Amino acid sequence: SMFTNIGASEQTHMDAIATLLERYTLADPAAGKAQGQFTNATLQKLHDALVAQGGASYAAALAVGAEIEELDIHDIEAARLSVSHTDILTTYDNLTRGSRNHLRAFYGKLQGVGVTCTPKHLDAAEFQTIVTSPMEKGP
Repeated sequence: SMFTNIGASEQTHMDAIATLLERYTLADPAAGKAQGQFTNATLQKLHDALVAQGGASYAAALAVGAEIEELDIHDIEAARLSVSHTDILTTYDNLTRGSRNHLRAFYGKLQGVGVTCTPKHLDAAEFQTIVTSPMEKGP
């Protein structure tokens, strides 16, 4: 299923970040945490709210998936502003490309079930540019 495929892709993204954390000897905030458990209280609250919201229906789960991808893109774009290391920027580029592709997938499925998807974390122009453009290829 799409959820399984995207889940596997997200694990690849986690592994890419783990590589950077190790390379720069930074603590891994996910170390020792079970799936769905976060060190950051704000992330924990967001996770719990989105899980509850997404459990309502298939369409709700798709909408939550789209919102998470939007949030990923928004947060990584913000993080890029304070980074100069080429390896980190390349990783961020790969992560945002993956998130754009996932957003396109969720958006397409939402359209397929007749649900309008309104951006919550990206401006309308950027959102439309992403969801109306083709899937991107990459590593």
